[in-house]
Amino acid sequence: MSLGSDDKKAFSCSVFRPFVFALEGIVSSIKKEKNLKIHLVIAAGVIIAGITFSLSAIEWVAVIIAIGGMLALELVNTAIERAVDLVTDEFHPLAKHAKDAAAGAVLIYAVMSAIIGLIVFVPKFLNLL
Repeated sequence: MSLGSDDKKAFSCSVFRPFVFALEGIVSSIKKEKNLKIHLVIAAGVIIAGITFSLSAIEWVAVIIAIGGMLALELVNTAIERAVDLVTDEFHPLAKHAKDAAAGAVLIYAVMSAIIGLIVFVPKFLNLL
């Protein structure tokens, strides 16, 4: 059984539509979120440093996980903040807790990413001395 032209078009749209929505969310967040821009600049610097120091495969894996996780978590934090803002304009302790907890998760991952960066890059810098 083969798909007709209309079936193929519908399948193609249904497969790619979530990717389009995801990209719209990423682009929108980059435009609106200062912290995400900061993380992207830092990520670019880390990638340039990784290329400069010819990181090993395992070092690249650690760096990519740190960068990807940081960016993904920042997007989740943004989504939580927006959802909370949509629900209420007034102060509410639960809204504050949701936002603070999401920000705390970002902070924990940022510290972990920085530690990974130190483990990977400090020996490389010391070898230059």
